[in-house]
Amino acid sequence: MLGAPGAGKGTQAKLISGRFGIPQISTGDILRDNVARSTELGKQARAVMERGELVSDQLVCGMVADRLAHKDCERGCILDGFPRTVRQAKWLDQYLDARTFAGRKLPPVVIMIQVGYNQLLQRLTGRRSCPTCGRIYNVNSQPPRVAEVCDVEGASLIQRKDDKEEVIFERLKEYERQTLPLVEYYREQGRLHELDGELPADQVTAKILTLIERPAAQAGSND
Repeated sequence: MLGAPGAGKGTQAKLISGRFGIPQISTGDILRDNVARSTELGKQARAVMERGELVSDQLVCGMVADRLAHKDCERGCILDGFPRTVRQAKWLDQYLDARTFAGRKLPPVVIMIQVGYNQLLQRLTGRRSCPTCGRIYNVNSQPPRVAEVCDVEGASLIQRKDDKEEVIFERLKEYERQTLPLVEYYREQGRLHELDGELPADQVTAKILTLIERPAAQAGSND
């Protein structure tokens, strides 16, 4: 799943996970889990982060390989936030070429959700979350019944610091810089499916399910 912050990757990943009964795997979650459990890879990552450096592709790929070896990934999985670089994508290709899932090969279905800058800005600046239950709202499109208050817990909603407009601009610039080579890598291979993320969420989901359920579908199209 590729797409800028606010494109709807997380929402779609959860829906796909429920539809196929496969896990959604986030590299951020994997990293935090390894650090918290003090695994060998987690110890190495902690040392890197404490020096203020970025965790290397080698460490990230090692953690992903460990996670993909779990039983719940036998039928496949959704990768959210991985790969982030061409080097990681090449590693993933080699990894998938060398193993099977439930006795068969599963080449990656690469889906990129496209959303315009103004729409991303509206989604991100309007995003609020409940500090108690984690429920996500949007003051523009999915507001709570009472302004700034969680429908479930009654707690005051909060806005992430990186959802403020001045921070969002930098986040989107960094996303474009980092992701463009990866997008081109998959486009050149004819495996990239680009979807209009400004369509209603259920329509986006339907398109994604069609791509997944039709593995022989021709890639490289703007769907």
